[in-house]
Amino acid sequence: MSESIEEYLEAIYAFNERGQAAKNADLAERLKVMPPSVTQMIRKLAEGGLVTYEPYRGVTLTGSGTTRAQKVVRKHRLLERFLHDTLGLDKGKVHDEACRLEHDLSDEAAAALCNSLNNPASCPDDGKPIPPCTLDHEDCGQCKMLREGAEPRLLTQLSNLKPGEEATVAFVRGGRAACQRIVDMGLCPGTRVRVVNAAPFHGPVEVSVRDTVLALGRGLAAQVYVELGDKETPTFQPHGPRHTVG
Repeated sequence: MSESIEEYLEAIYAFNERGQAAKNADLAERLKVMPPSVTQMIRKLAEGGLVTYEPYRGVTLTGSGTTRAQKVVRKHRLLERFLHDTLGLDKGKVHDEACRLEHDLSDEAAAALCNSLNNPASCPDDGKPIPPCTLDHEDCGQCKMLREGAEPRLLTQLSNLKPGEEATVAFVRGGRAACQRIVDMGLCPGTRVRVVNAAPFHGPVEVSVRDTVLALGRGLAAQVYVELGDKETPTFQPHGPRHTVG
């Protein structure tokens, strides 16, 4: 993806993370661009299946959009931890520095950075959670082995998918009892699922599995990692914003 697209997805993620749809005016202010540029980009992102837009309400990321946004936000917040914890930079400076580095950090380097930092849970400047690793592992040692030679996969939690989106269960992460409950519901690796209904940001997620509709609490759905089929990402690049994600 272009840096401009990544910046937009990050900005929308920041609003969605707080349980809010992103309004065009708010995005224009946050990204320091003109409102017509926001309108153009939102249209392109919607055509690419990365966002949904509701008039008078705002923009939310789709499962595919969330996957891509989380990837960049994870790198950003890991870099903030490294800059503060390892290099000793002041909390007030790590955000801008991380913005300059995040787009050029490879997936392999990000995984190695996470391992060296002992899998931190949050960023240092405002304590926001670092999006989870999407490798199927139980500990950092196993993660290191898995990432060597691994092919990039478009993964996110089932809880991030929107109604109508489909994906394939990749793995389940969590306690033994929760994992067993999920498997008993038929959500085994390799199973194809389609989201039937999901309230924005909160409430249960209803999914269709083998012609059966199941309802999962959002917390339980967040433990199911699914793989989305890749879709061509729009390449439209207006005069792009920089340094935006919190």
